[in-house]
Amino acid sequence: MKVSLLVTVYNVKKTLPVTLQSIEVQDYPDLEVVIVDGGSTDGTVELIEAFVARTKERQGFSVRWISESDNGLYDAMNKAFRMSSGDVVAVCNDKLCKPNAISLFAAAIEQGGEHCVGAHADLVYVDGERVVREWRMGQGRLSQGWMPGHPTLFLKRRIYETYGLYDTAYHCAADYEFMVRFLKDEENKLAYVPDILVAMFYGGTSNAGLKNYLVSFREGFLALRKNKVPRPLLITLRRTLRVLLQFRGKRTGKAVNGA
Repeated sequence: MKVSLLVTVYNVKKTLPVTLQSIEVQDYPDLEVVIVDGGSTDGTVELIEAFVARTKERQGFSVRWISESDNGLYDAMNKAFRMSSGDVVAVCNDKLCKPNAISLFAAAIEQGGEHCVGAHADLVYVDGERVVREWRMGQGRLSQGWMPGHPTLFLKRRIYETYGLYDTAYHCAADYEFMVRFLKDEENKLAYVPDILVAMFYGGTSNAGLKNYLVSFREGFLALRKNKVPRPLLITLRRTLRVLLQFRGKRTGKAVNGA
């Protein structure tokens, strides 16, 4: 089972080495890395070129990449998917916390049964090496305001092919709308790995300040309504409460490698 990691970047010279190193040490034997750069000018492209050179001769490890202008994050993610060929696909713009992270996701999917369409895990938000907060995903239902963390989501390719790619009309919540799209069909099940496998760089598209969060709140409500999910406002409020509860007692300050 080939796994494709989609890496979308633009002027991220500071964090990209962390992402690429965490990918490079993975023990999974059939891994494709697809990197879409938005035309960086800060040295990001040189880091990609060095990564390609380092991994060129590695068996079971391939890299495809482009650097060109795009129409934002979600457009870049769609480009990356179209360039990929894996049976399982995941967006990886942050840090994989363990060298066997992909192996754990793949094993969970393989053991998940006929209705299993992917897997997810726990994550931490980090500022450098410091853990800002933890997010223990658990299992749940869309109607309860539950949603897996998109940075931990490994999905079978057929889900993208069946339900479509990310809707670029959304500014902050296209990942949420995409997950609503396939999770509203309750036969689609996700396996859960109860372990912190992803460290997310704090300040992403949907968590970078109050203004962006309000946009994300509104777009989350619209995503539910668009997909004809009953009681979209109640679900959005429940989802907001879940997010707020993440902050309660979760600011550990410990290093991410000790998470």
